[in-house]
Amino acid sequence: MRILQVSTNDIGGGAEKVAWNLFQSYRYRGYASWLAVGHKFSNDSDVFPIPNHELKGSWARVWLALGGYLGSLDGQFRGAWRLSKLARGVAEPAKWLDEHRGIEDFAFPGAWRLLTLTSKAPSIVHFHNLHGGYFDLRVLPWLSRQQPVVLTLHDAWLLSGHCAHSLDCNRWKTGCGQCPDLTIPPAIQRDNTHHNWRRKQEIFAKSRFCVATPSKWLMDKVDQSLLASSVAEARVIANGVDLTVFHRANKLAARLTLGLPQDVKVLLFAGHGIRRNIWKDYETMKAAISVVAKNLNGQKVLFIALGEKAPPEQIHQAEVRFVPYQTDPEVTAGYYQAADVYIHAARADTFPSTILEALACGTPVVATAVGGIPEQVKSLWGTNSFNPAKATGIVIPPGEAQGMAAGIQTLLSDKFLSHRLADNAAEDAKDRFDLVRQVENYLEWYKELLQGYTRQNENN
Repeated sequence: MRILQVSTNDIGGGAEKVAWNLFQSYRYRGYASWLAVGHKFSNDSDVFPIPNHELKGSWARVWLALGGYLGSLDGQFRGAWRLSKLARGVAEPAKWLDEHRGIEDFAFPGAWRLLTLTSKAPSIVHFHNLHGGYFDLRVLPWLSRQQPVVLTLHDAWLLSGHCAHSLDCNRWKTGCGQCPDLTIPPAIQRDNTHHNWRRKQEIFAKSRFCVATPSKWLMDKVDQSLLASSVAEARVIANGVDLTVFHRANKLAARLTLGLPQDVKVLLFAGHGIRRNIWKDYETMKAAISVVAKNLNGQKVLFIALGEKAPPEQIHQAEVRFVPYQTDPEVTAGYYQAADVYIHAARADTFPSTILEALACGTPVVATAVGGIPEQVKSLWGTNSFNPAKATGIVIPPGEAQGMAAGIQTLLSDKFLSHRLADNAAEDAKDRFDLVRQVENYLEWYKELLQGYTRQNENN
């Protein structure tokens, strides 16, 4: 079995990390495993950049090179950014025009070369995020006729006219148009969302996919979407984490290694660009910490915001300490192991790996009930609550700083309860969110799909 996965980048968080973990795990088990990416950052010889730039004409390559050079001078002289943008427009005027019309860009010729990148033709092609400016969706009908195609959704971009998450809007169910917020990533300049939606619908109508999602919440959205009629088979396969890295450890030793104080209550949140990330809700976390700091009677609180470099802040008796993104997963695991509670406030989320990592490290979670998060955390509170013998954290409604503060205080003030939930979290992660389980689920599915594909070809 030869497995080619397709992802935006080889190194990164979220969907990129999921694809990378699967890629390495397949290869470790002896399978031919490759990763085709829009942007390559590693030196791995089994990772192939999709050759979009190489297949452009000489005119486009020259002007794009000039645009890139001018962009590198931004901040050194006035107007560099505008000149860079102008050069890119001259390079590809049709692309420039579509961008200004709000039409999503599918002009990436390298996507048609996917099956020629590897030494042998892949027997399975597994797609992850297809947005990010690197892939032509129009390849999918042809490709899905060549061999089994698995499509794992990590957000809802394929279901909409432009956005990765629709928040409270349901227009994606009926054709988009009259978009309430064009700035939601991937942002567009004008409202051509109905055109984009229809174009995707036409592409999907000619394709057949095997669709996976990490959560039932996202699969329910697929069932209501323009993608539904193209789904040959669907499975919910939870993402997993490497339990050899993310596991319980002595809290005091972890703090000593990281240079963290021993006499404080440590709260942790991990995410990219924490304060300005449109999907996260830093203000709610900050407000919740303010309440906690007031109510803990002089107990010092340290909130570690992992994923951004910024000066520290002070909120009453709480210090907010920003820590840049860590490339070493062992170091990242150390922060989870050192924390008393992991908090995660979000406006939208699918199935955040950070929550899984926290659970695996035996750190109870207080998080907002959006997306697939209620499927990750067995909540002590709420409609579908668990008793303390099974709970792994507390899930609260989104945007409720008081509710988040109450959840944090409950865990910080009741040592026995906190230890019980920590034990539960580590055990539940081992049972449900082990990377080994995720790998085995996908490999088993691949084999079934290949057997069915072989039988179909024999019958034809």
